[in-house]
Amino acid sequence: MTYLDPSEYQNYGLDPLTSDAWIAAASAIIESYCRRPSLGVQQYTERLRVTPDRNSVQLSYLPLAIVAPATLPFVSGRARYAMARRGEAPEAYFIPGASPGVPAPLAYDVALAFALPGSWTTLDVTTLDYFSDTGEVTFPYSILGLAYNEVEITYNAGLAAIPAAVKFACAQIVQNAQATPALNVRSAALQGMRLDYFADSLIDSNVQRLLEPYVSRRIA
Repeated sequence: MTYLDPSEYQNYGLDPLTSDAWIAAASAIIESYCRRPSLGVQQYTERLRVTPDRNSVQLSYLPLAIVAPATLPFVSGRARYAMARRGEAPEAYFIPGASPGVPAPLAYDVALAFALPGSWTTLDVTTLDYFSDTGEVTFPYSILGLAYNEVEITYNAGLAAIPAAVKFACAQIVQNAQATPALNVRSAALQGMRLDYFADSLIDSNVQRLLEPYVSRRIA
């Protein structure tokens, strides 16, 4: 996907005769820097560990997007319980007044049953609470007070319309490339003459600030 249309070149400071190949290269650099296949709407599947004492996770690709006719960004989800480690078990596991470490039979048995390796529970995605801009997803607790240990969510995320910030970033990368005789070369020697280039990357600090909201939180 390219992030500038030829009709927009001049509006973003580029020569109207700029080769489309420059734009394609800059767009590929943006996707590589953001660690995602496209900034447009894509479907992703993530398996995430749930931090003890928290009943939420943060998805890696933002913003979450709703693809019509759906009304939620989630396509499907599943989760599984796991036996809590020492000090992490919820109060529902223990008999009130009993010696520390004595589990309540019902909750403990349920935890054992649903914590079997490979045992997953299908999530009703309509019960999930989420915030599109941050990617935070919160899950409901079970009636026994058991929290999830691991979740797997398939969801849509990306930009339905490419914002000006991404277009400016694309144009800036092209300008940086055109202004750098040898890309990403700090210095070189040619028959005793030393050549120095002051930019160490086409993704300069301005471009980084423009693209910051769209960088994947997962290191791929």
